Amino acid sequence: MKFTRIHLENWRNFARADVEIGLRAFLIGPNASGKSNFLDAFRFLRDIATDGLQKAVQSERRGGISKIRALSARRYSNIVIECGLSEQPGSNWVYRIEINQDKLRRPKVIKETVIKDGERKLARPTVEDQKDLELLYQTHLEQVSMNSPFRGIADELKSIRYLHLVPQLIREQDRVLRKQFDPYGSDFLEHIWRTNERTRKSWLAAIEKVIQIAVPGFKELISKKDEMGAPHLYFKYSHWRPQGAWQDEKDLSDGTIRLIGLLWALLEGRGLLLLEEPELSLHPAVVGNLPQMMYKLQKKNSRQVIISTHSYDILEDKGIASDEVILLIPSEEGTRAEVGAKVEDIKNMMDAGFSAAEAAIPSTKPKDIDKLSSVVD
Repeated sequence: MKFTRIHLENWRNFARADVEIGLRAFLIGPNASGKSNFLDAFRFLRDIATDGLQKAVQSERRGGISKIRALSARRYSNIVIECGLSEQPGSNWVYRIEINQDKLRRPKVIKETVIKDGERKLARPTVEDQKDLELLYQTHLEQVSMNSPFRGIADELKSIRYLHLVPQLIREQDRVLRKQFDPYGSDFLEHIWRTNERTRKSWLAAIEKVIQIAVPGFKELISKKDEMGAPHLYFKYSHWRPQGAWQDEKDLSDGTIRLIGLLWALLEGRGLLLLEEPELSLHPAVVGNLPQMMYKLQKKNSRQVIISTHSYDILEDKGIASDEVILLIPSEEGTRAEVGAKVEDIKNMMDAGFSAAEAAIPSTKPKDIDKLSSVVD
């Protein structure tokens, strides 16, 4: 399955947003416009499918209905997330969840709907829900006993991955509490090691070729366990010693760790991949090549990717089309989300040969940014 659309109501920054999504999307906007919160809508659906509604809403990252409800919303407004998905051959699905909280602030399903090719597969509340209101504290999405008519949706949502590696967590493996599928990388070395040996070696060899070009002097990259059984990344640089000396991840730079993580995630090739500012710690020349590397890998595995970025270098790539740009525009009524192809000025400029950086980034600039330096005396 692939996501084709996301619709939000009263979700964090967004009073209302509805955008179409292709195989690749570049999410841009000013600081605090809601880029992370837009990505978190997908993570929220994943968390419901994986851990259930109660845990997804009450997690430390979200903190309850009152925290995730848009500030511009009416006090007791429902929160809505609806996504469109397509699968081969030609079937189209819609999953919609509408939630609020009870008097004890427990998250509660107000409506839950699944539609396939125009046919309604689920419509809650059901007769059973009305007889036993406790059932509305769980979604059917999270229950294996209830989601068999649309389990493909549940499986697709569970496969969503958010990646924002923190290099310190990877370097300090003996000091961190590892969490499985941690988006910040505490289990990244174990995740690599758990991969089938043949696949692991093949992917590391492909990553090695990229790093050799991006990092001067880089020679070799492998994964193996130490004498205590802990997995590590070992690498060599070319220098005056003919054989060189092996070093481990503690000696890798932030940028190299992030690039390895990014390439590994793209090679895995299953489920929607959410990337937040992949340009961090990387040289601009490397950053400028990221869209083309993503495109070539996507041609092989069709992994859908949404990238939030402030990077002019990424958006300077002329291969980015206007329908791949999602522009976030803050206002007093909440942030608007617009696809670049539907914003006349951006579409016209990109059709004329301008890059997304030239056409879209100027519109994300704070209105009074030219006054910034004058307020610091």
